[in-house]
Amino acid sequence: MKGEHNSIKKYFPIFVLPTLICFALFFLVPFIMGIALSFANFTTVTDVRGFVGFQNYIKAFTADTEFVHALGFTSLFTMVSVITVNVFAFALALVLTKGLKGTNFFRSVFFMPNLIGGIVLGYVWNLLINGFLMHFFGEDISFRTEYGFWGLVVLTNWQLIGYMMVIYIAGLQNIPDDILEAAEIDGASSMRTLFKIKIPMVMPSITICMFLTLSNSFKMFDQNLALTAGAPEKTTEMLALNIYQTFYNRNANWHGVAQAKATVFFLIVALIAFLQLRLTNRKEIES
Repeated sequence: MKGEHNSIKKYFPIFVLPTLICFALFFLVPFIMGIALSFANFTTVTDVRGFVGFQNYIKAFTADTEFVHALGFTSLFTMVSVITVNVFAFALALVLTKGLKGTNFFRSVFFMPNLIGGIVLGYVWNLLINGFLMHFFGEDISFRTEYGFWGLVVLTNWQLIGYMMVIYIAGLQNIPDDILEAAEIDGASSMRTLFKIKIPMVMPSITICMFLTLSNSFKMFDQNLALTAGAPEKTTEMLALNIYQTFYNRNANWHGVAQAKATVFFLIVALIAFLQLRLTNRKEIES
């Protein structure tokens, strides 16, 4: 056993080194360069005109009201999506762990939307929602901000519910049968069993699903671009799309501002994800 451990330790760097090199070259180095460029006025990474301190960050929040609106819109959208996706996914998982006929078929059907690319989903739902709105209201999704908001929520739910459902199913199936049988013998109602046994025992699954839905919702780009593209008048523009538009659809003087926005974006997502993981991990320990 000791010899096997020494053998693994000996060859470990050989297998890990290529991955570490790729990680450093294609993630770590660009990430550090991006943070440095957020304090500079530049056109390309090789054409830095000078460092400007925190001016790019100040400009992002004071000279660009669209960024502040995108931050609020994205935050509200993320809150609604995290709640709806996880509630519906958990409800489906409960139903599909009852041993009903055709369970495997329905699991596959609900999971399939997750396999479709975000751009394709966005254009498909754009056609569906516009068809519905035009038929009943004579308007399309670009006419009102509410249409775009709830359209994005519906699209996100349709895409993510199946994936989260699979994770919840795995968690529910790991609950020992003897615990559920003991609760039934003791006369515990189905609701009491749900809140006192099932939910506490699937907290690891809840932690994973909350993290995935939160990060995916906050970072959404391609679905936003395909479904609304920020219409009407950029009121449905989310953070990732706002950063993209700032960098590519404005002059070079805004490149540093776009990079500053990207850095703020990263910090917000990292902070929220960290706080969410701490909170749900604490619930796991308490359970």
